[in-house]
Formats: sequence, C-alpha cells, structure tokens
Amino acid sequence: MVLHSIYDINEKGHLTVSGLDSTELAKEYGTPLYLLDTDHVRKMCRTYKEAMEESFGSDSKPVYAGKALCYSGIYKIIKDEGLYADCVSSGELYIATKAGFDPEHIFFHGNNKTDEDLRYAAVLGIGHIVVDGDDELDALEAIASNLGTNVHIILRITPGIDPHTHKKIITGNVDSKFGTAIKTGQAKEIVKKALSKKNIILDGLHCHIGSQIFETEPFVDALDIMIKFMSELKKDLGYETSLLNLGGGFGVRYTEKDPVINYTANIEKLGEELSRLCLLYDVRKPVIYMEPGRSIVAAAGATLYTCGTVKEIPGFRNYVSVDGGMTDDPRYTLYQSEYTIVNATKAGEEADFECTISGRCCESGDLLAENIKIRKPSRGDIIATLVTGAYNYSMASNYNMIPRAPLVEISRGKANLAVRRETFEDLISRDADPTKKG
Repeated sequence: MVLHSIYDINEKGHLTVSGLDSTELAKEYGTPLYLLDTDHVRKMCRTYKEAMEESFGSDSKPVYAGKALCYSGIYKIIKDEGLYADCVSSGELYIATKAGFDPEHIFFHGNNKTDEDLRYAAVLGIGHIVVDGDDELDALEAIASNLGTNVHIILRITPGIDPHTHKKIITGNVDSKFGTAIKTGQAKEIVKKALSKKNIILDGLHCHIGSQIFETEPFVDALDIMIKFMSELKKDLGYETSLLNLGGGFGVRYTEKDPVINYTANIEKLGEELSRLCLLYDVRKPVIYMEPGRSIVAAAGATLYTCGTVKEIPGFRNYVSVDGGMTDDPRYTLYQSEYTIVNATKAGEEADFECTISGRCCESGDLLAENIKIRKPSRGDIIATLVTGAYNYSMASNYNMIPRAPLVEISRGKANLAVRRETFEDLISRDADPTKKG
C-alpha cells in the first residue's frame, strides 16, 4: 500500500500497521481500537523542527496543536522532540502539565476563555496566552493585577484569508468567531489597547487561516498581510513585533486522490517569502512559530473495527455495519471527511464491493463513508480506517453510552497500551449518589 509508509499487507493478506498484523492487534486489544505509530510522530516532529530552524532561524519552533490528539503520552513525545505545545482549554493545560510539559513552552488558545481559564493559565505560568479579543484582554489584565503578576500574550489577528477548504474549518476570514480583524481597523486598536495595559506584556501576533490546506499560496498571502500589518504598527504605534505565530493548517493525505505534501519544501518557501517581505516592508524579522497538529499525528494512526452485519438492499445500496462509528470518529458525520477504508482481514484481495460503512449508533447519520469499495466482508472481519491519528480520539464521545476506545502505541515493532478502554463503571463514575445531599 502506498498511501503512507506505515501501512502494508503481509503474507496472510492482512493489513499491517507499522509492521504488526492488524487482525492480531484487534484480537489482543478488542475493537474499536485506535493505533498510533509514535515513531512516525517523532519523524514528523523532526521534519518540522529541522525545516523551521533552517528556513526561519534557530529560535523558531513548531508548536504542537494538542486539539488534534491529546493524551499524556503525546506530550512526553513532543517534549522529547523539543517542540512547544498549543492548548485550547484548561483540560488540555492540565494534561500537558501533568505529563511534565514546561508551562513556559505552552501557548494557550481559545475564543471564549473563562475567568477561571485565564486565572488557571496565569497561576500555572503559561508562556503565552493568545488573547482573542477586547473582553478577554480586559479580564486578563484584571486577573493579572489581582495576582500581582505580569502575563505574556500574543494577539490573535484575522487576516481575511479564504484558503478554499471546508467552510467548517476556515478560521482566518473576517467573519470568524476567532480573533480580531485587520480589515475593520479593530486589530490595530486592540494592539494599542494591549500596549497600554500595566500587567500585560505584548510579545507578538498570531493568525490561523484554516485546516487541511494543500497549497502554500494561502499561507504566503497570510504572511504578506501580517508583515504589512506589522509595518503599520511600527509606523503608527512605534511597536515592533518580535514574535509571529502563523498557526497550523497544512493538509494530510487521507485518500489516494489527495496530493503528497512536501512539508520541508513548503516551509522553505515560506522562509523565502518572510525574508522578502520583511525587507519590502522594512520590519525586523520576527521569531516564527507554527502550530502543526493534524500533519504531525494523522498519518501515524489507524482505527480498527469488527464487521457486524452486511446488508444488501437491491436497487439501493449495501451497508457494512461496524462496532464503532460517530462515537470514535465523528468527522464524516460533521463534514463528510473522506477516508481510505479497507477490509483488513482481506486486504490482499480486490476491493470489489461498493458499500456504505455505517456505525452502531441509533442515528441515521452515523456513517464513516459512503459509496466506497472494499473487499466484501463477512461477520467478524476487521475493517480498518486509515489516517485517523488526528481528531478521532480527541473528538470521541459516549453517545448511546458507548465506552470510548483504547489507544495503543506502536514503536519499533512493539505495541503498548497507552490509554485503556473505558468501562461501564466509568460511565457512571461521576453520577451523584442520590442518598447523599450537597
């Protein structure tokens, strides 16, 4: 198989993930089951780190976006590899710091951070709080003043870019819940306001234009807009930006029709544009951060299911039902994300059966794919969805009170349980005892 290097077919005709027989892993750990090749994760961390240092300068850093995949083990890996972390909730902050991640190496995001979130981040000593708007800036100043501390921030700015991706994962256009727009004049005003705050230290700017973007042009456009804006701030406010976070968004190959991305070449192009634009607009070259998440972990993953029923409806369609679905992978239900799905038990045989892969939830929309071809399965066959390292485990739910699946790490040919399967007892562990008051 050529989609990504971790997938192959062995002599038994079974799908292998990182050299291990997927059907044997399913037998050992049960299904549904998340698999993650941590060697591949480390490889992608190094790709970004080396490319950014070469193209932007030695101070530049990749900042892993934990929303893509968040559990204790991932923070230990990115810490080992010298990356910083991007967290978007107090829960992610808690997991990262409990895993031993340095709070000073964390960027804290969110378009609606509560006072409790901001206070928690300030007390932890988070390196940079990414302030999303006026109300948050005022609240953070009050909290920092009350704590008797100074807080380092960067401001999230919306550059007004349409990256031509799915509308639900665009984040950098003017009409967005995220950030403050340059086009309306509000971005310059919030910079002026931040500079006036006594307990706020403004270190730079942030932008993010969207996700699953294959072209470099939208990033070049965003860079142009942001460097020009930096020039205006220097001229009008006397403020020179020392840090620019370009966010994430590089795409990942989910199917054979998706293009292969050369992340190093893309970053090199951005580095060339950065140098040109800083010279053009007469600004000091800032330290550059980027926030890869999906492109670090997606291709390192796979999800295994067991086929329950095959239902053929003559003149309509065929259904293959599995023992997971929108509870462990809601992305198709949310925005029809395409995946490569194979019958792992018969991966060496021709994919000759057109079908819709349906989940087990009591919901008509609980689907993983429609009108795809796999080898016709029988009850008990293992069905694998590939490239599921990002936004699958992290978006999982207990809908229909289905326990969430375990996550198994694979490294150097060995599998180890990283997150256990939830139990029925877990489902009621937070229920209040009706015999107790208060």
